[in-house]
Amino acid sequence: MPVAQERSAERRAQDEQIASEPRLPPPDLPAGTAPLPVEAHLARRARPLAVAGVVENGMVRLLDPGVKLRERTRVIVVAADGG
Repeated sequence: MPVAQERSAERRAQDEQIASEPRLPPPDLPAGTAPLPVEAHLARRARPLAVAGVVENGMVRLLDPGVKLRERTRVIVVAADGG
């Protein structure tokens, strides 16, 4: 089933530019290196934190006003289909 296009022309152009960039090469790991869960990689920097939020006008607003993130904090957005 086709989905209506809701991105602006600028956003579509930006998405196309990002998609056309060359892929990063696989990491150069020594032979026999055991795979690690992503949490093991994140643990070196900061403990991962999952918080609930809602998208309003293209911006993510956290639902818990007590959660404060530092300026320039990197986040990964995971969304559920709200259908």
